[in-house]
Amino acid sequence: MTQHWIEETLYDSWGQRFRITKELARTKSPFQDIVVFESDSHGRVLMLDGVVQITERDEFVYQEMLTHVPLFTHGAPRSVLIIGAGDGGVLRRVLEHPGVEKAVMVEIDGAVIELSKKHLPSIAGDAWTNPRAEVIVGDGIDYVAKAADGSFDVIIVDSTDPIGVGEVLFTDSFYEHCARILTADGLIVNQCGVPFMQADELHETSVRRAKFFPHVSAYVAAVPTYVGGFMTLGIAAKGKSPAGQSVEAVRTRAQQAGILGNTQYWTPEIHVGSFNLPPYIAKHLPK
Repeated sequence: MTQHWIEETLYDSWGQRFRITKELARTKSPFQDIVVFESDSHGRVLMLDGVVQITERDEFVYQEMLTHVPLFTHGAPRSVLIIGAGDGGVLRRVLEHPGVEKAVMVEIDGAVIELSKKHLPSIAGDAWTNPRAEVIVGDGIDYVAKAADGSFDVIIVDSTDPIGVGEVLFTDSFYEHCARILTADGLIVNQCGVPFMQADELHETSVRRAKFFPHVSAYVAAVPTYVGGFMTLGIAAKGKSPAGQSVEAVRTRAQQAGILGNTQYWTPEIHVGSFNLPPYIAKHLPK
């Protein structure tokens, strides 16, 4: 029997491949090439421009860490802005926090949302119909530029790498507007790549954020399909430093939110420990 494989094209000299059991969708939107397929090893997989974005089997690692860390670090977020995240997984995790009154998600590519609803329904669950959610198909850059001062407590940027459609989400202008629309204790998180292979991404975005935020740091998560070791998630805060939190304080917040014990990767201990960076990663942050 002929076997069909798909190869990730993120790096020229190194990569991974998946055996396809069924191709579910393949299309070219106005913004990117989109492929959704069923795999033997990782369940259903979403690829954009040849790069793995999410898989059913390990999505919980990335989604939990991208969401619960900033929301519990803030402590009492009521309004959250999500840029990207068209699969709906971040929106789902944000809405697990009962104190969040409004979650606005802005995704530029409506095709990603529709294909995720059809082929990856387990990732978002019922988030799409939650009354606290507002889902906008539009330009996140434009939305941030026009949003009112101090209108959000947390901004979560779940984008592709800074190439193609995701490139504009890593600019000085974008971070300047993000700082403006955040409240006094607000913070922003965005993925900064796998530093073993993409150290420049962590360094350059951290330097840019430091122009507009007094506290710039990063934390790590081990996501199996983001090959190359730890994935870094860059975090910048207007209020207190996000590093150096206590496990007890984070546990109390998680217990009050009803999330403690209901995660597969995130825990209060993982939360606090994830800010302890190996030297090969820490050296790329601003001194």
